[in-house]
Amino acid sequence: MATAANKPTTTAEKIADLASRLEQAQDPGSERSRKRRDDAGHSTPRQRINALLDEGSFVEVGALGKTPNDPDAIYSDGVVTGYGRISGRPVCIYAHDKTVYGGSVGVTFGQKVCQVMDMAIKIGCPVIGIQDSGGARIQDAVTSLAMYSEISRRQLPLSGRSPQISVMLGKSAGGAVYAPVTTDFVIAVDKQAEMYVTGPKVIREVTGEDISSAELGGASQQELNGNVSAVVDSEDEAFDLVRDLLDHLPSSCFDEAPEFAAPSDEELREDTELDSFMPDDTNAGYDMIELLEQLGDDDEIIELQPNFAPNMITAFGRIDGKTVGFVANNPMHLAGCIDADAADKGARFIQICDAYNVPLVFVVDTPGYMPGVEQEKVGLIHRGAKFAFAGVQATVPKVSLIVRKAFGGAYAVMGSKNLSGDINLAWPTAQIAVMGSAAAVVMIAGKQLDAAETPEQREMTKKMFMDFYDENMTSPYVAAERGYIDVMVRPRESRIALRQALRQLETKNISDLPKKHPIAPM
Repeated sequence: MATAANKPTTTAEKIADLASRLEQAQDPGSERSRKRRDDAGHSTPRQRINALLDEGSFVEVGALGKTPNDPDAIYSDGVVTGYGRISGRPVCIYAHDKTVYGGSVGVTFGQKVCQVMDMAIKIGCPVIGIQDSGGARIQDAVTSLAMYSEISRRQLPLSGRSPQISVMLGKSAGGAVYAPVTTDFVIAVDKQAEMYVTGPKVIREVTGEDISSAELGGASQQELNGNVSAVVDSEDEAFDLVRDLLDHLPSSCFDEAPEFAAPSDEELREDTELDSFMPDDTNAGYDMIELLEQLGDDDEIIELQPNFAPNMITAFGRIDGKTVGFVANNPMHLAGCIDADAADKGARFIQICDAYNVPLVFVVDTPGYMPGVEQEKVGLIHRGAKFAFAGVQATVPKVSLIVRKAFGGAYAVMGSKNLSGDINLAWPTAQIAVMGSAAAVVMIAGKQLDAAETPEQREMTKKMFMDFYDENMTSPYVAAERGYIDVMVRPRESRIALRQALRQLETKNISDLPKKHPIAPM
């Protein structure tokens, strides 16, 4: 690179000087920091970007950016930014460089990220952030905080307009965690990514609590905390998931999501496998993911937050070649009850689907909201209300398929017609009531049970009441007679029925009453 003493003067010298600067900017960290990265087996930010994008499509911007007024400033300022394509569609992207200032946020760093976000806002395309940051650049003081705020300010106009995806590939602390968790999806690599607002050293100093970095903010722990959409085993798997997600989403809310080949209606009519899917025992568990795979075009289901509130499944799939969002109860966890965490999880997924015009398919098998003192303490009332609020607020097509239990308020919020569901389908195995027979017998026949003279007589009375209740009070035909179920379908007809319902709703168009915005429950 040329110095002041030998400043290039000829065209050839200027071209050579540019080449020298660009070469230096390719991997500008110190030899020590690069060795530490290489010894850990981690790739460079540009390698990460190129591994994700279509081959040869990355165009870097700001490669020669530096911290102003610093004679020792390093090229790139700790972040690589630019744009490219995934599956032929445009994206904007940035990747932290841990070898330059620890990947911390400084003024040039912030400006570079803001520029690619501004580009995404202008053209309507996804933004992908590959996160590996030490947090704020302490020596930059308030300037670093200002840049965090500038980045966060751009997330709002992008939110719900174009998908935002964060890929966590290292430690992210302090302000560095807020930008990722504000994006639509957070993908973290196990045993590599860590996230926390305050690190273990500071916690130990301030509160006296002793905890390791991995225990505090490891990827698996943060998934259990509800802060991560998916945990994967490697960077390659993380990039595969990004591509899969974008295959299910539009570039912006004004575009259509990609459409894929699907089985013909004739092929689906020959599929009788679902007729034997549901166990005869109404309390027996089964694999709801397997059911979703059979209801969709294929077994390509992208489940989000599988280990957080596993009693509620949120997943992308395809029906008729088009993306749908599945919201399903999982009878293998808490019998499919909706607890506070499940309500939060379902509400946010519904908002994502609604923002990007992805139809919702509710697959219902729930005995109700989760009872218990602890659930009341953690705010099941208002968190459960948020789930209902999100469902009513969503204007995309909403189809509900009741396969077994649909009791109480949980029936109402899982896409029922009375809470703005468009089309309700049910299997003959469906049970729809205010509550299940086990709870109803206590509420309605408590005196008869207490009057029983022997345990055997009590059990006989209980069984008689429950049998009568199940036959007369939970029958799906009662709901069908009253118009709350549109179509009773044999399980084998489900895939065709879902296709027909979504085709009917393709041109759905409703709008809210004029106002500034609704107010979510407490």
